This record gives sequence, structure tokens and C-alpha cells, in this order.
Amino acid sequence: MSEINIEKWSTLKEVQDYLGVGRETILQWIAKRNMPAYKVGRLWKFKLSEVDKWIRSGGAADNSDPADAE
Repeated sequence: MSEINIEKWSTLKEVQDYLGVGRETILQWIAKRNMPAYKVGRLWKFKLSEVDKWIRSGGAADNSDPADAE
């Protein structure tokens, strides 16, 4: 029988610690940059593999380049 590895859900606090950013930053990323997150009741839950993929694809990149403002 093959063993299935199921990834656990992470909390907002765990993602803060994992990424080294603040709570408000993560909430802004969810609202404005489509960070992968799931609302379970009043709590935000995350899959770290999805967060990693989102970061690698440039989701958390600082797009404050002046050329972007035009």
C-alpha cells in the first residue's frame, strides 16, 4: 500500500514566522496580491507549498518601480 503524505494546514502566525513578515503584510498580500489563503470560520489557513509556489512566481515581489506607476 502506498503512503499518502498529506500536508497540514498552517496558521497565520506560522506563516508570519515562516516568511519573517508581519500580520498586516500577509493580510495585504491576501487582499491585493492573491496570496493563496483559505478562510475557515474567522481564521486564515495556508498550505506552505502553495505559499512557496506563489512567492517563487513573483507574487510577493515589490512592484514599486516608478515605471509601473505610469
